[in-house]
Formats: sequence, C-alpha cells, structure tokens
Amino acid sequence: MAETAERAIVRRRNGATVIDMPAHIDISTEATLDTAYSELAPKGALLLNFTASGIALIVGMLARARKEGRAVAAYGLSDHYREIFEVTRLADFIGLFPNEQAAVAGH
Repeated sequence: MAETAERAIVRRRNGATVIDMPAHIDISTEATLDTAYSELAPKGALLLNFTASGIALIVGMLARARKEGRAVAAYGLSDHYREIFEVTRLADFIGLFPNEQAAVAGH
C-alpha cells in the first residue's frame, strides 16, 4: 500500500494519494512525485505533506518573524533553491542575497 522512495513516502487515504515529503527535497524526490502522479494517483487528489520538510520549518519561522516585525534574509542558495523561493513567493518575504556580507549589509 505505501511505497517508499529514497526519502518520500507515498500512501493512499480516502481516495487521495498522499506524499509525505522528505526534510531535504532534491532531485531524487522528482521520481517519487512523477510515479505518484502517473501511476499511483490516476484519479483523485494528490496531497503533498510538507509537515516534516525544510519548507515547513522556513514558513513557520517566517510567520513568527513577521508577527514580531523582524526581517528575514537568506544567502548561499543554489539556483534551484532560489527558483523555489521565487516560484513559491517566499522571496517576497525573505530577502535573497548572494553571500553573508551582502545579507548583513542589506538587512
């Protein structure tokens, strides 16, 4: 019933396919998502569970910082993660910098 990819877990629940996303999302996650979408979830909803992922932790920290009026910045992101921050619009709330010096100067 449940299929384990390298670190993501795919399972069915009430007609939906649930993918428990790993803490570290990388290229190995792509195969799990592709398999879940095309083979394991031909019908019904596809639910991505980010509870244990790094993204959930970042969003939680960002919400807390915004509530307290604190700025949040990040640096050292690979092109892949910079794109994720931009596509998910996290970059609208987190300043993205190329290095620590720029982040310190830009906050």
